[in-house]
Amino acid sequence: MTGPADPEEPLEPLWMLAANVVLWRRYGEGGQGQRPGTKMFKGGSKVYLHDRVSSAEECQVVGRPRDYPGYRGAYVATRHLHGFRATLVRSPAVLRIAGFSRFRDEADAREMAVFLERRAWELRSCAWPHWPHPEPCHCHECLALRPHR
Repeated sequence: MTGPADPEEPLEPLWMLAANVVLWRRYGEGGQGQRPGTKMFKGGSKVYLHDRVSSAEECQVVGRPRDYPGYRGAYVATRHLHGFRATLVRSPAVLRIAGFSRFRDEADAREMAVFLERRAWELRSCAWPHWPHPEPCHCHECLALRPHR
């Protein structure tokens, strides 16, 4: 007779960065096209960043994708994220997928959040430096500058 399965050992909470996927992003010839979110994540989706790759141009994240009921890990361009903030993650699903976090403590995570917010803005603004924004433009910078209605 088999007994009940051993309950999984609870995972230790980890400091990670939470961020949101931009609502709209520019793409194509001169950035004249616009698409909502990314291929994997809807615009505005919350993702948890646990590592950065290639001089902060890409981030390794965990989030809920468009076409999948649970959490998934993915690599996302930093320019497609905004609103970086330090958070202590306790969700077993996120912790299982992430496996680790490069941030030692809250201070380290907050420092990296400030750096990545600035880096994401630089990458978005330098993607098409000599091309005007399409009309009407829904990219992150234009939406941030537009007055609320």
